[in-house]
Amino acid sequence: MLKQIINVDYICIMSSYKLDRTAFKAQTAEEATKNQAAYYKTLTWQERLRIANYLNSVAYNYPENEPPKMDRTAFSMRKRED
Repeated sequence: MLKQIINVDYICIMSSYKLDRTAFKAQTAEEATKNQAAYYKTLTWQERLRIANYLNSVAYNYPENEPPKMDRTAFSMRKRED
């Protein structure tokens, strides 16, 4: 029953990972903002679009390459009269 509550296999796998503390550096919020902006400016527009797609999928909880369909019943179209 305990294995149903806590996935023991997951805990064993996660405990084998170690955080690489040399990959990051201590910096102020201003420095982090500058570095982040500089990094994203080096990416192509396709890479930035891919990142935006991923962030939207995480924020709105849908699979990355399967965005939800738009509810077309919420909108209406009409022709403009001249």
